[in-house]
Order: sequence, then C-alpha cells, then structure tokens
Amino acid sequence: MIDSQKFNVSELQGRSFLACKDFTPAQINYLVDFALHLKSMKKLGIPHHYLEGKNIALLFAKTSTRTRSAFTVASVDLGAQPEFMGANDIQLGKKESIEDTAKVLGSMFDGIEYRGFAHEDVEELAKYAGVPVWNGLTTEWHPTQMIADFMTVKENFGHLKGINLTYVGDGHNNMANSLLVAGSMLGVNVTILAPDSLQPAQEVVDIAQGFADQTGAHFNITSDIDEGVKGANVIYTDVWVSMGESNWEERVKLLTPYQVNMDMIKKTGTPEDEFIFMHCLPAFHDTKTEYGKEIAEKYGITEMEVTDEVFNSKFARQFEEAENRMHSIKSIMATTLGDLYIPKM
Repeated sequence: MIDSQKFNVSELQGRSFLACKDFTPAQINYLVDFALHLKSMKKLGIPHHYLEGKNIALLFAKTSTRTRSAFTVASVDLGAQPEFMGANDIQLGKKESIEDTAKVLGSMFDGIEYRGFAHEDVEELAKYAGVPVWNGLTTEWHPTQMIADFMTVKENFGHLKGINLTYVGDGHNNMANSLLVAGSMLGVNVTILAPDSLQPAQEVVDIAQGFADQTGAHFNITSDIDEGVKGANVIYTDVWVSMGESNWEERVKLLTPYQVNMDMIKKTGTPEDEFIFMHCLPAFHDTKTEYGKEIAEKYGITEMEVTDEVFNSKFARQFEEAENRMHSIKSIMATTLGDLYIPKM
C-alpha cells in the first residue's frame, strides 16, 4: 500500500532530488513504496508511461555501470527519451559555467540527472536549470541509492521501522552519510561501524539526530565490532577506497579488521531468517578485477571489504538491490516530473 495520507503527492512535482535530508520522512517513505509498486507493474508487464514524450539528460562526470543503466532503462520504461553525456561531453565549470550549462540544458530537457563530485555542483545545476535535477551521486550524498536500499530492506522484512542496520567500513563517505540520515528518517536503527578516524562528521550526525527525534529511530557510531554488529538485521558495506582516491595502503591497514566475513555475521546473534547482507557495488570480494589483482600483489589480501563466502551466501541481496536502483529511480523521476494520480492500494 502506498501511504500518501501525510502529505499531498503534488508537493513533490517539479522538485529536484539532491539529498534525502531535503525531504520529509513521509515523502521518503512514499518514494520507497511507490518504487515497490512500480516494480510489481514491471514484473506484471503493465505499462507505466508516466513520462511519455519527456526528454532526460544524463550527465556523468563520474562513471557508473548501475546508475547509468538504471536511469536509462527507467527513462525508457516511463516513456521518456534519455540522452547520455559523459565526462568528455560536458564542460561543467571548465569551458562553460555550471549556471550557463544548466540554463541551456534546462531549455532543452525536461529533467536532468547528474553524477559527479562536489555536491555544490549539483546544487548549482538545480538552482539554474528550471527543471528537476536528480543526484546520481556526489561526494557527500547518494540519495537515489537510498530509495533502492530501503526498498530492498522492506521487500525482505515487510517493514522498515525497528530494523537494525549496521554499515561497516569508511564511515564518512557518501554511503555512510546517506544511510545514517535516510535510515533515521525511516525509523531504521542505523549503526556506523568504523575506525575512529573514519567516522561521520558532526554535521551529518546532527541532521540524523533531528530526524531520529521525529521517527523514534536510534543510531550508534562506534569502532567496536562486537558492539556494532550485535542484533543487526542488515550488515551493509562498501568499497574501502572511493573513486578518485588512491589511499589504498592506509585503508587496507585501517579497514582489514572490519572486513565482513562469516565470523562477523555470527557475532550479530540474529536468527538466519532475520538477517541479510547488502552492498551497493562494485565489490572487491575476489581477484577477478584489475584492482583485486593489484591489491593482492601489493598487500597479500585476496578479499577486501567482504569475503567471497559472504558475497555468494544465502544472506546476500546485492543483486536484488542493484535491480532495485531502476525501480527506485523510476519512482523519483515519475513523482517529481510526471503528472501523477496514484490511487491508494
């Protein structure tokens, strides 16, 4: 059932989606539920061309497999025409200012996706475009991933409020920031389990606390592994080194004790049917990638943030989670750009 009783869905029309913190808990819940509804429509072969005739610009200053695929298929399924522009096709802040680019693209396209680096860039794009802008990832926030992630959690458990999710690894990257804030908005109890030097900034903690006070969620930030994973329904991890960084030696040393393995899962004490593992991908769980081979040669480890055993276990939901990027992005684009009337179900 899609719960739109706490706000008018029309409030979301015409809005950009840059970070979950810019919305209300009810609105983020709605996007999760609508994504689940759109997934069921897709599986049943029911057309849902809410964006018929629209043109979508996909700006990728930073490369991606899942985000590009998800936005492309989502656009087509919704009846829109996507146009991809990679780092060599756009000149944001180089040969043309972000403001000028925004005005030009906003005059030609009905909506714009941007995946890049500084969050200020996507904010400026949204300020001047005059059409909805969707953040496909910046260094601070990854909001489209959040709708997919909590959609996946809800699919597996039937609810969000009261679920215990532990994020393990680099605790001050965009994924940790986003999970802490979005989880607090949705009533999920989020733990950030990370070394002391890699824990979230106080600004992010304060945002999460503001939402937790509204929803009754509890969160915890710790470097203690036993404390951090106890009672977890979800263990979530990400790569140790983000794109654009090269500090492998430092991160391998800091984060090897925080590798997600079966011993860590056993420490949760959670019944097997009440536990899942998640990862936003790509994952370095073996040496079948160039990075994997290089790290194995330099540091003698063949698995990084997650072991291959966990990655391929019955607990793993990362590929379901990856598919859900498409359905969640449909939810975001259709709600903010489409002219929707969605009956209660």
